[in-house]
Amino acid sequence: MDTFNVVVLGAGSAGEYVAGDLADAGRSVALVEPSRVGGECPYVACIPSKALLRSAEARNEARRLPDFGGSAVPPGLDDDANAYRHAARRRDRLTGRRDDSDAAKSMQERGVTLVRAWGRIVRTGVVNVEGRELGGADVVVTTGSRPVHPPTEGLDQVPTWTSDEALAATDRPESLLVMGGGAVGCELAQAHRGFGVRVTLVEAGPQLLGKEEPSIAAALAEVLRDRGVDVRIGVQVERAEPTPAGGARLDLSDGATIDVARVLVAVGRRPVTDGVGLEVLGVEPGASGELRIDDHCRLVGQQHVWAAGDVTGVAPYTHAANYQARAVVANLLGGDVTADYRAIPRVVYTDPAVASVGITEQQARERGIDATTAIGDLSNIPRSATEGSAGGRLVLTADRARGVLIGAAALGPRADEWIGEATLAIRAQVPLSVLADVVHPFPTFAEAYELPVRELAGRAG
Repeated sequence: MDTFNVVVLGAGSAGEYVAGDLADAGRSVALVEPSRVGGECPYVACIPSKALLRSAEARNEARRLPDFGGSAVPPGLDDDANAYRHAARRRDRLTGRRDDSDAAKSMQERGVTLVRAWGRIVRTGVVNVEGRELGGADVVVTTGSRPVHPPTEGLDQVPTWTSDEALAATDRPESLLVMGGGAVGCELAQAHRGFGVRVTLVEAGPQLLGKEEPSIAAALAEVLRDRGVDVRIGVQVERAEPTPAGGARLDLSDGATIDVARVLVAVGRRPVTDGVGLEVLGVEPGASGELRIDDHCRLVGQQHVWAAGDVTGVAPYTHAANYQARAVVANLLGGDVTADYRAIPRVVYTDPAVASVGITEQQARERGIDATTAIGDLSNIPRSATEGSAGGRLVLTADRARGVLIGAAALGPRADEWIGEATLAIRAQVPLSVLADVVHPFPTFAEAYELPVRELAGRAG
């Protein structure tokens, strides 16, 4: 048996972070991964989706060039299908054509033993990898998540994409139905619509974006509709069947029947815990398949088994995975670090972007917090006029008794960047009186904070 200080199962963002930093600190580490080092984010998720969105955004900006004063007449644009293929080539360059060779080489150069296979815990501190046993004083589970496939009648008989497959495709479909109105569904709906695809987005719930601030979710729905996406809320696909042309015919719960070339399934993801061998440790995943961890990122009931990233079900974002990974590394190196999830930002990279952090007023009231909300209108911000923006919305939620910000949600140009002010305020529990005294450069979108923060400060206490 080969023995290490730590065995890491899964080389996604969290696993790569944990293995690399521990090796840098002089620990012996085995990193077990059957697929790519780096996980999905660099290859078939975060990076390619943002690349494709930027290409679609640039194409939309070109159509609006006279609005921005950059031309007296609209510029000529090439065919949508040809443009999409060009955008796909740019996307693939940015992702290294989904080749993890450089990432794998970097891990090995840092001293990590990379094992290219699936690993399964067979007893305490021992992982079996295709008959080879790896011993570790500690084991870190970072196996990520996989797309959920709904049990819709006939869906397995028609052409479908997961988001991973959509972000590796080189040809655009003429028409697309997106199942799921979460971040992935909204982003890919807008990206494909930007290249002339006829897009229908169906969301079974009462709004887009799950439990995000309702007014922001409603505003995003209008943005998508304005761009030409057929957004249907409270609607689900009831059955599917192939068409003679090789596409999909879909019966929807609102009585409509739609023919499309392809279906994009984006109804969520589930933590990968099956096949890991956790049952030999007496570990039972949660209802959604997640591994339950304590505030040190250690599995509940375990002293030497840790978890980070999507597999924990805490926050399905690369930045959250890296945050948990930092806590795991610090604790394995003898520290006493706890994770605080009150200020993990959430972003939908549409145009304009949606960004949020903390909790909504309704969620706060459900927790017994005396919450109050104030709203900022970006259409009144001078930067909106100079940018040719339609404006947007900022919703701030405060704990009245403590006089601090506890939630923020925004829809507006580059909201993913200026949500950082609210993120810091929530994490550091900055008093509203201090936030109200912050001076913002003029003209910027961040000025949207000023009036609602002053309003909240006046209600505090």
